Amino acid sequence: MNRDANPLLDVAGATKRYAVTVLDRCNLQVRAGEIHALLGANGAGKSTLCKIIAGLLTPNAGHMTLAGQPYAPANKQAAEAAGVQIVQQELNLIPTLTVAENLLLNRLPARAGVIRRKELHARARRALDRFGLSDVHTEALVGSLGVGRQQMLEVAAALDRPCKLLILDEPTAALSAAETKTLFQLLEQLRQQGAGIIYISHRLSEVAALADRITVLRDGKYVCTRKASELSTEQMVDLMSGESSQQAARQIGNNIAAAASSEEVALRVEGLSRGIVQDVSFTLHRGECVGVAGLVGAGRTELLRAIYGADIAEAGRVHLGNDPRPHRFRHPGQAVAAGVAMVTEDRKENGLLLSQSIKINTTLSAMWKRFSIGGLIRQRAEEQAARSMCESLEIHSTSILQTVGALSGGNQQKVAVGKWLVRDADVFLFDEPTRGIDVAARRRIYRLFESLARAGKAMLVVSSDLEELLEICDRIIVLSAGRVAGIFERDDWSAEKIMQAAFSGYVAAPPLQATAQKTARKTTRRRP
Repeated sequence: MNRDANPLLDVAGATKRYAVTVLDRCNLQVRAGEIHALLGANGAGKSTLCKIIAGLLTPNAGHMTLAGQPYAPANKQAAEAAGVQIVQQELNLIPTLTVAENLLLNRLPARAGVIRRKELHARARRALDRFGLSDVHTEALVGSLGVGRQQMLEVAAALDRPCKLLILDEPTAALSAAETKTLFQLLEQLRQQGAGIIYISHRLSEVAALADRITVLRDGKYVCTRKASELSTEQMVDLMSGESSQQAARQIGNNIAAAASSEEVALRVEGLSRGIVQDVSFTLHRGECVGVAGLVGAGRTELLRAIYGADIAEAGRVHLGNDPRPHRFRHPGQAVAAGVAMVTEDRKENGLLLSQSIKINTTLSAMWKRFSIGGLIRQRAEEQAARSMCESLEIHSTSILQTVGALSGGNQQKVAVGKWLVRDADVFLFDEPTRGIDVAARRRIYRLFESLARAGKAMLVVSSDLEELLEICDRIIVLSAGRVAGIFERDDWSAEKIMQAAFSGYVAAPPLQATAQKTARKTTRRRP
C-alpha cells in the first residue's frame, strides 16, 4: 500500500494468532477528517483488527502510531484515554442499569464517593438530545429498550467522549432509516472536526455514499486500499470474495430452480393482539416466503414473539396446517413441538449458548427429535449433522467443537439460523436473519431459503432491509403502529408503496389501503 506521510492512525503488520492465524500482517492508515471503510467477508479479520486498535486485543506482531506517536494500548481504557472510541457489533450495555448510568459508565459524576444524580441525568439528557434520542428517558432501564434503541445508545455513549478516532462496527444493522440519517449527520460533523472514522458495514450502498477510502481484507490478509469513488459495489464484492460477483450470481441462478408455493395453508393468524400488535391477520402457505416490513417500533418483532409464544397473545389465535384446533401458545416449547421455529433478532441474548460449542448449538433443538434413541445420544449422527450444516452455511471455525462465543458475529448468526434448519420445522419465523452477515453469506442464506421453499416449508421473515424483502419474498405484510397497513403481492409492490404504508399509521389520515388485496391470495413464486 502507498503509505501517507502523516496519517492519524498507522497500523503496520498487525498479526493475531490463536489456534490459527486470524490476522496476518495487515496494514491500515486512516487520515484525520476521513471516513475509512473496512470491508471483508465474515472472518476476514475486520473486527479483530479493530479490537487491536481499540485496546481489546493484544497483537502478536506489528506496530501502530496515533497522531505520529507510538501507540500500543494495554486495554480499552488506555485507548479511550488516547481518544480512540469503538462501538462494536455486539451490544455491550448493562441491561439492569439505567440509560444515564450506561451512557456515563466509568465517568459517573460523584463527590466524596456519592453519585451526583442531578448532574448525571442532565449530562445524559444532553448526550441523548444530541443524537436525536429525545424520546428516551434517562431513568429507563436499558433492558427495556429495543435493539435499535440500544444500538443508538452505544453510539451516543462513544460520541459523548473525547474522540480522535471513532470505530463503528455495523452501526446501522438495527437502525431505522431516520436513525441512520441522524447517525450519518453526526459522522459528517465529526469528519469536519478532524476526527478519523473507521466504518465497517456490509451495506455497500452506505459505504459508497459515506467513505472517502476503502481498505479490503480477505482471509485475514490485507488486499488493497482504494478511493471509494473508484469502486462500484460489484467491484467491492469481487475484492472481498476474490471472484466475480456476476459469475457467482449466475451460478446461484443456475443452481436454484423456481420454487412454487402450494395452496396448502401452513400458518393462519387471526386477530392476533399483544401490546402494540393489534388485530393482525394473515395466511402463510407451504413453500411461501412472506416478509414483514415496517418502521422500528411498528410491532414486527412483537408479532413474531406473539405467534411463537415468547409473549402470550392477549387475543386472537393461530392455526397450523390442517390441524383444526386453534392455538395461542403460552411458551416457545409449545410452538416448537407444533413445528414452529424462530430465529431471534438478538442472537447474543436469546438465540445462542455462547459458552457452548457449535455442535451443541446446532443440534440441541433437535436432540430428542433426531439424535437420541431410548434416551441415548447418537453422537455420530449429531456430529455429522453439525458438520453438514457448517459446510452448507460455510461457517468459519477451527472445528464443530469451537465455542460459538469465539466466532465472528456473522458466523454466530449462521449458527443461529442453522440450528433450526437442523430441527427441520414446518414454519420458520426469521427476525433479521441476515443482520451482520456479509454479501456472500447472504447469498448462502437466500439459497437455503429457496431450499426450504422447495421442501414445502413456510417462512415469515422480518427484516429492516427492504431491498432484501423485495428480493426474497412472495408477499410483503406492512405493519404500521402495530396494525396491518397493507399486504403487497409481487405484481403490485414497490419500495415507495411499502414505505407509504409503513408511515401511514403515524399520521392523522386513515391508514393507507394497499392496492394489493388484503387476502391470503397466493401468487406463483417468481424471482426478479
